[in-house]
Amino acid sequence: MPLRTLLFVIVIAVIGAFAVLNWSAFAANTVISLGFTSLQAPLGLIMLGIVVVMTILFLFFIAYFQTSVLLEARRHAKELHEHRALADQAEASRFTELRSFLTEELAALNQNYVQSQAVIIGKINEVEQQVLHTAKTTENSIVAYVAELDDRLNRGDSSVKP
Repeated sequence: MPLRTLLFVIVIAVIGAFAVLNWSAFAANTVISLGFTSLQAPLGLIMLGIVVVMTILFLFFIAYFQTSVLLEARRHAKELHEHRALADQAEASRFTELRSFLTEELAALNQNYVQSQAVIIGKINEVEQQVLHTAKTTENSIVAYVAELDDRLNRGDSSVKP
């Protein structure tokens, strides 16, 4: 039991015990002025009745207030749930958008890679052709020099110039 409820019950019990212990004083008749007239009635019972009526009104007010707070909390929870669902949908759409962007970027990178690879292979083939051509030219030059030397040696030319 919450502390406030326990305190409320204790206060009501103390008031009830006080009324029972002093019942003769509560029930004693006295002259009561209502402003325009006077009458004889037990003032203690009237005051006790006022306390009981105020307590009942207070309990109704608490029940009404508690109900309105619960309804408001439920409405807020429902709105929060709706906003959370919207945020989840927005996040999912952002992830989908990010996935499509990354897919496009990866495709573009792959295409650039293939193009670069083709260019590099073309350059390598070109350099290879140049190396082969240079090697053939060098080989032909060496063969020509060797043939010239051989020719000179066969003719007996002693003045060999490199």
